[in-house]
Amino acid sequence: MTWPRSVVVVGASAAGLAAAEGLRRQGYDGSLTLIGEESHAPYDRPPLSKQLLAGSWEADRTALRTPEVLSGLDLELRLGSAATGLDTRAREVVLADGSRVAYEGLVIATGTRARRLPGTDGVPGVHVLRTLEDALALRAQLALAPHLVIVGGGFVGAEAAAVARGLGCEVTLVTDAPQPMSDALGSDIGAVLRQVHTEHGVKVVTGVLAERILIDGGRATGVVLSDGRTVSAGAVLVGIGAVPNTEWLAGSGIPLGNGIECDATLRAGDGVWAAGDVASWPDPLTGARTRVEHRTNAGEQGLAAARNLLAEPGAAVPFSTVPYVWSDQYDLKIQIHGRTGGADRIALVDGSLDARKFTALYGRDGHVCGAVGVNMLRPLRALRPLVADRVPWDEALAAGAVEPPHGEPIPGAIPESAIPEPTGGAR
Repeated sequence: MTWPRSVVVVGASAAGLAAAEGLRRQGYDGSLTLIGEESHAPYDRPPLSKQLLAGSWEADRTALRTPEVLSGLDLELRLGSAATGLDTRAREVVLADGSRVAYEGLVIATGTRARRLPGTDGVPGVHVLRTLEDALALRAQLALAPHLVIVGGGFVGAEAAAVARGLGCEVTLVTDAPQPMSDALGSDIGAVLRQVHTEHGVKVVTGVLAERILIDGGRATGVVLSDGRTVSAGAVLVGIGAVPNTEWLAGSGIPLGNGIECDATLRAGDGVWAAGDVASWPDPLTGARTRVEHRTNAGEQGLAAARNLLAEPGAAVPFSTVPYVWSDQYDLKIQIHGRTGGADRIALVDGSLDARKFTALYGRDGHVCGAVGVNMLRPLRALRPLVADRVPWDEALAAGAVEPPHGEPIPGAIPESAIPEPTGGAR
C-alpha cells in the first residue's frame, strides 16, 4: 500500500485534530495540513457552556494541545482560513482567500454551527453558544446580570441556565418540549430536571415556541411566544440545535444530506473521508444512518477516518461507537451512554427520581439502546456493556444484569407518555 503523499484535514476542532494525530501515530510521514476557519488553535467545546461561561476557566484552558505538542505533529496549520469549495477532480481544497491546497487524501471535519432564529444575526443582545467568541460574548453579557431568556431546553439551554443563575441573573427558559431535555431523557426525568431548575430560581416555560425576538432601538428586548405572551429580556440565548457545515461542498460530488453521507467506514468519496459532527454514516450496529454531535464521538471518528485513510484497499473497518455525553447542572452530573432519543421503553435500574440519584435503561425495538445516570458514575458504567451489546430488553432485566445493587426490586417501566420522541444528532 502506498500512502498518500499529502493529506489535508479541513476542520481544526476535536475531530480534525484527532485525525491529524491519528495519521502521525500510525507512522504517516507525508505532508499534512490542518485547516481551520477560526483563528484559534484547536480547543475543546464542552467547557464553553460550563466552566468558561461561569468564569472558572479562562479561554487558554480550553486548548486541546499545547503549542509544543502541535509543533511536534509537523503539520502546516492554516488557521483563520475558511474552506469555500472542493474540487474533487483536481483534488484541491479552495480557501476563502482564493488559494488552493492540493491533497491526495482528505478528511473533512467541518462540524456544525449554531442554528439561529431568522432575522437575528448580529442583533445586539441575541446570543448563540457554539464558538469561543460566542461563549466570551455571553459571559461578558451575564456579568451585567441581565434577565436572560433562553430559547431551547436542550443541553446548551439547560447548562447555560444553571450557570446564569449562579452568576445572579434572572433566567427564563422557553422550550416547545414538555420538559427541559425531555427529547433526550424522557418526560419523567425531564420533569425532575425542571424541578431542579425551578428550585434554583429559573422560570421554565414549556410546550410553547419562541415566535420571534423583540427588537427595540436595535437591541433585543424580549421574546414573543407562539401563544401570544411576551417575555422581556436583557439578553437572549438561542440554543435550538446546530446545522452541519456542508454548504462549501455544493457541486463537489460529495454526497450530502443531514451532513456528509459517508459509507460505514466514513469514506465519502475517492480519497475523501469525514469525521465528527458533520459525518453521517450507516451505523453497522443499528443499520440506521446516524450523525452524532458528541465530543467523544468526534475524537473516535477522527482516529477512525485516519486509520481507514491509510488502510490497504478493502481493509477499511466500519465505524461503530457507543455515544457518550455528559451535562453538569448545579450539583447534578448527568451522563448518557448510547442513544436515548426514540426509545420506546424506559426503566429505572437503581436509585430514585425523588433522590435525584439514579440510573435508567432505555430500550428500542426490544433491545437496550441507552443508559442514563444522574450522580451515579460507577453504576452507570456497569450498564454500558448492555448498551454496547444491544442486549435484548427482557434478557437485560430477567438475567439480573440490571438488578439494583441494594437489593430493591427493579421498578416498572416509566409510562409511555414519558418516552422521548426521536431526535436528530445530539450534542
